Amino acid sequence: MKKATGADQSHPLFRQVCEFILNRMQRGEWKAHDKLPSIRLLAEELKVHRLTVFKAYRVLTEDGKVYVKDKSGYYVSPGDRALGDGSSEGAAVSTYSLTNPLSDIQRMPVQYQFSQALIDPNLLPNLFLSDYVKKVFDLYPKVMGTYSSVQGDEELRETLSRHFHDQHRLQLSPQELLITSGAQQAINLIAGIVLGPMDNVLVERPTYSVAMDIFRRAGARLIPVEITPQGYDLEAVEELMRRHKPRMFYMNPTHHNPTGYTVPARQRKLMVELAERYRCLLVEDDPFRDMYFGEKPPPPFFAYDTEGWVIYISSFSKYVAPGLRICAVACRYPFMERLITAKSLADNGTPLLNQKIFLHYYTSPRLQGHLGKLRIALQVHKEIVEEELASAGWEWTAPEGGLNLWVKLPESISVAALFDRSMEQSISFIPGEICDPLGEMKSWLRLSYSFASEGVLREGIRRLVMLAGQLEK
Repeated sequence: MKKATGADQSHPLFRQVCEFILNRMQRGEWKAHDKLPSIRLLAEELKVHRLTVFKAYRVLTEDGKVYVKDKSGYYVSPGDRALGDGSSEGAAVSTYSLTNPLSDIQRMPVQYQFSQALIDPNLLPNLFLSDYVKKVFDLYPKVMGTYSSVQGDEELRETLSRHFHDQHRLQLSPQELLITSGAQQAINLIAGIVLGPMDNVLVERPTYSVAMDIFRRAGARLIPVEITPQGYDLEAVEELMRRHKPRMFYMNPTHHNPTGYTVPARQRKLMVELAERYRCLLVEDDPFRDMYFGEKPPPPFFAYDTEGWVIYISSFSKYVAPGLRICAVACRYPFMERLITAKSLADNGTPLLNQKIFLHYYTSPRLQGHLGKLRIALQVHKEIVEEELASAGWEWTAPEGGLNLWVKLPESISVAALFDRSMEQSISFIPGEICDPLGEMKSWLRLSYSFASEGVLREGIRRLVMLAGQLEK
């Protein structure tokens, strides 16, 4: 497996520094004739050698984006020349390689599918959904003949704003919601707005691997934050914010992927206060909130935000209707304006038909009642896996919700070797190092218990444990 790093090492470091400087110019943080940091200070900030910064400044000077004052330092050139036309070797154009190891694994056809955090289609009320598809065409006969607005169907946004208020105590208007085609698109849009080369991003350790790949593609540096069954060490988080000045903290604090942990309410309020103090955007990814086994989880971070430092991503793709790919992003203005523009450039709006089907399907009493049955079914699936692992000597913390089990194997078993053997036997799972921003969690794996039927789940886990026993040193 490729070791996780902040940026692709095939991209020369001085070019990354060039892109970092140009990106801050483009944001307006460094304006015409502003004095740039000294070579020493910028090298210390970016944790690179002074010669690397010197080379970057020299390239930008030759390109006319920076000018030098004798015995004074480097300054931003005036006019459009500072932004360039993208033709020079220092241009702020990302050349980082595209990687998505999670998708690579999930695309492999297997009999025992434990790598996909999706609901078994047989657990969804599919006939009921098909009835609603027919009703939508009766209610909106012209739905196939028009686009949605870029921000999303107004009727859907009004409904979701009421739903978030009633269920999660969120104070937001329909104008503060954007409908995207799944949470992954939302993460990609936000990263495109917020991040540039050499920017620091806090991410949980472990975390959703696709998000890390998106941030790396933007040239960002990943700063890990340990997450435990008790949540975060807030003193450690504050020190990271103070020292690294991150642009954002990407988090999945409710039934966390992959661990299943849930951050307690008290920490959520304090974390929002830290975000305000250190001007760090919190990007709260919340796809598993309704999949709880006991008490409801605490309100989202967004419920504690009064200054606009939290972006809330609520995806319904995991458990309502995966084929519709509906996600709602909540944030305050003026960031919402930038997000709408980014969405317009991405696809000019999520398909209207999908939104109308979802609107009437999700708000129906039948589906809301079905969610309770779905929670019970998922808890049974989780307990089946725990029963089969009970005698294996593996370690895990039983999650209070979600779709995954985060498991630590004994040091005597190589997860990499187990993965290879398992794939040969048509069994898939996610090796833990893929989820680790440091790429070091080599004794861990993620098992998704939600996609396989009960019988297939039990048989597949038994086979996996048997393969592990054959590999034990």
